[in-house]
Amino acid sequence: MTTALLLLTFPYALLVCFLLYWAGARHAYTRRRPSPTADPAAFAWHFFVPCRDEETVVATTVARLRTDFPTGHVWVIDDASEDRTGAIVAALAEDDPRVHLVSRRLPNARVGKGAALNAAYARLDEYLPAGTDRARVIVCVVDADGHLSPGALPFVSGTAGFGDPETGGVQVSVRMRNVEDPRPLPDRGRVRNAFARLLIRMQDMEFAVSNAAMQLLRGRTGSVGLGGNGQFTRLTALDRIADAERRPWQRDALLEDYELGVHMILGGYRISHLTDTWVSQEGLPHLRRFLTQRTRWAQGNLQCVRYAGRITGSRHYRGRGVLETLYTFFQPLAHLATLLLTVVMLALVVLHGDLAAPFEAWPLLLGLAAASIVPFLLWGPVYRRDYAPNRSRLVALLWGLALWLYAYHLFLASTRGFARMLRGRNGWAKTRRNAEATGAGPVAKEA
Repeated sequence: MTTALLLLTFPYALLVCFLLYWAGARHAYTRRRPSPTADPAAFAWHFFVPCRDEETVVATTVARLRTDFPTGHVWVIDDASEDRTGAIVAALAEDDPRVHLVSRRLPNARVGKGAALNAAYARLDEYLPAGTDRARVIVCVVDADGHLSPGALPFVSGTAGFGDPETGGVQVSVRMRNVEDPRPLPDRGRVRNAFARLLIRMQDMEFAVSNAAMQLLRGRTGSVGLGGNGQFTRLTALDRIADAERRPWQRDALLEDYELGVHMILGGYRISHLTDTWVSQEGLPHLRRFLTQRTRWAQGNLQCVRYAGRITGSRHYRGRGVLETLYTFFQPLAHLATLLLTVVMLALVVLHGDLAAPFEAWPLLLGLAAASIVPFLLWGPVYRRDYAPNRSRLVALLWGLALWLYAYHLFLASTRGFARMLRGRNGWAKTRRNAEATGAGPVAKEA
């Protein structure tokens, strides 16, 4: 009886947690205020661009960074690329003293993004002259396909960012640059392109409103997470983490960006998220590449569970921050538990021969479905208002419904991530760029 009761109450408990989290995130998003700006000349800016086989995008990214932020330095980390990435950046560095190439070679290379960033951190440390005010040196991580908003630095320099001396990190919002591309798969037919457009739209919607709202909620709980693209960090914060952990970014981490944020908060620094500015990247139109990326994220989340004890015992995490962080850590496990529970309950119905039982409980099932779908549905009008005002209200509602269906990828990604972890496969899998051929070479180092 007790086991059956637990099986029945568990999904309700998960749904209540989800609804509370969603309500807090939505409130934080709708009540957000504009961030103040300040003169970015008060800081020295260094952009880290980790690259592995990025010849299709790296030249454009470096040129854009140098044009939009002429006083900044660009550090490109070539992680033992097998294409012309290193040669392209070397040629750019010959003509521009503010472009730097950090070359990594096997067997030390290709072991993860964190290790590549640590190499750039070491080179930057060697480059800076003695007596540099390291509190005014800001490192920004930009993906090889990333386009940082030209107006980002004044916001990042303001009191919501590094204008506050307690701030160690700033994360800006992320957008999908190809969200309006009519043919993201130019060599495929109409149906495949329609699906690809929807997949990219869902990624943009996820980051622009859903994830941004989650980060704004974390701003209230003191548990903002850093992302891998558009991540700004104060050099002294990286130094403090390196002193405690031997390196700023953890070598074996699949979510090296989020783990960096955890270490930063444990070290006493504040992290903020800014929705007033953004970094754009390519949305993934290929389902397989998308699932590879999300599996790595889910597995990285599971790796973060190891920090639960340190977080609960830290004086730098408030109670609300502990709850929010643990909720984030255990999301993949909650997805797995939900899947297993669904299988068990279906098996019990079949074994007991009471196949009509689910239909007899249709009012309850209808209520559960509404509570699950409506939060996603309501993001549609918000996204339309802020990012796609030229689209109809009906389209916005359909986007919201699609976001609900899109969210089910988390169950598959969590299952795959957990299975990889059980098998000891902890290799960092690089997601191919859209310009790369589907069958072009290996992209993951499997441990």
